[in-house]
Amino acid sequence: MVTTKKLAKPRSALQGNGRPAESQALNELVTKMLVMLGENPRRNGLLKTPERVVKALRFMTQGYKQNLDHLLNEALFPLEYDEMVIVKDIDFFSLCEHHLLPFFGRCHVGYLPRNRVVGLSKIPRIVDMFSRRLQVQERLTVQIAEALQEKLNPEGVGVVMEARHLCMMMRGVEKQNTIAVTSSMLGAFRNQQQTREEFLKLIHRGGTGDSY
Repeated sequence: MVTTKKLAKPRSALQGNGRPAESQALNELVTKMLVMLGENPRRNGLLKTPERVVKALRFMTQGYKQNLDHLLNEALFPLEYDEMVIVKDIDFFSLCEHHLLPFFGRCHVGYLPRNRVVGLSKIPRIVDMFSRRLQVQERLTVQIAEALQEKLNPEGVGVVMEARHLCMMMRGVEKQNTIAVTSSMLGAFRNQQQTREEFLKLIHRGGTGDSY
């Protein structure tokens, strides 16, 4: 008796890793939201809005899908260097977890190497990884500092973030010129006043003139 092996049925486009199905569900939620806000999602200008909103939200929260070890990708190099390393004026964008409105600004990162350094381009990538999530600025600042402290084991890490929050500018108190400043100082940056002052002095020296 000859048996024939049945061919597996092609998987639905809404199966797989679940993302197409999730996108469809999100599209429907955005459509419902538009209706509840008093709009007509069938009018010409809004026909593709749910799809665009979902795509934008996925981009702005892609940090959830990123892994710190994979991001660093062996970019930690043994090096005897005992002076401060600073990458400043790193532009970042994030979403306030309270209102889902953007906050944005600049991040300044410094560390004192112990016996290894990280590729300079990796520092902005770390900032982006944690920024592209639903956040509060205070936690974001700490996460960046602790990630560098954990992976580099330096003498110390300093992170300062300056940002404008649309949840304060567009609603609520409606203060368009208010800047929130947060910092996280670890190791020598916390324990040694001279190190901390040197870092703060260097990140504000020779600025572009623009201010957040």
